[in-house]
Amino acid sequence: MENSEDKLAVLIDADNVPYSNVKELLEEITKLGTPTIKRIYADWTRPALSGWKNVLLENAITPIQQYSYTSGKNSSDSALIIDAMDILYAGRVNGFCIVSSDSDFTRLATRLREAGMMVYGFGEKKTPQAFISACHKFIYLEILKPEKLIELPDTTRKVPESVEKPTTGIAPEISNLIVSCVNDLTDESGWAFLGNLGNYVLKKMPNFDSRNYGFPKLFPLIKSLNLFEIDERETPNSNIRHIFLKVKKESKPRRKKNKSS
Repeated sequence: MENSEDKLAVLIDADNVPYSNVKELLEEITKLGTPTIKRIYADWTRPALSGWKNVLLENAITPIQQYSYTSGKNSSDSALIIDAMDILYAGRVNGFCIVSSDSDFTRLATRLREAGMMVYGFGEKKTPQAFISACHKFIYLEILKPEKLIELPDTTRKVPESVEKPTTGIAPEISNLIVSCVNDLTDESGWAFLGNLGNYVLKKMPNFDSRNYGFPKLFPLIKSLNLFEIDERETPNSNIRHIFLKVKKESKPRRKKNKSS
């Protein structure tokens, strides 16, 4: 699904996202493609937005001024939507990154997908499900915070802390979703290729991300579930192995037998 060669338009709704992790946001976007256009929308005459100034300068983001003509109305939403459609018809990008926690962009995301664009959403965990579902992939801003650093005794060297394990565990519906996807992807021998699993899960759950559950990658999450047989197969490249999964027999749901009347 993701192509690092894609040219992306990054459109940010400053009224509905914090500026504290914009650097991490842009680093995440570079994993998806090249941010060719970077614009952010707000009424910049408002004192409450003064904290954005240095962030915009450091990250080369173009601020778009949109005055709030009516109290309580967010006119910057309309400006972002109009610009998105102009960029779409100009044919300069392959995809869009819409950064907002506002459901008002649901129809925009749907329209861009209808036009064949890749649509990535970024927002806080309070983002309504409608907007999340309209995107190909949705990433929560909370998981983009950098790992805390700890200082080793008698040295100035710092190393990342180990990733914290989820405190509440993985919800049964997530485990069931992954099991279902693995079953859908199995070949005639009963094995599914891990490389196809991540994108397939996203088709059913756009906001799925292993980092939401305390794991840096999908494979460690898979192993923690203890629901799958794992086969690591060698390739001509000794540094690369293909990982295949098979649902353990005891993990498969049992069919209920109908009692005869």
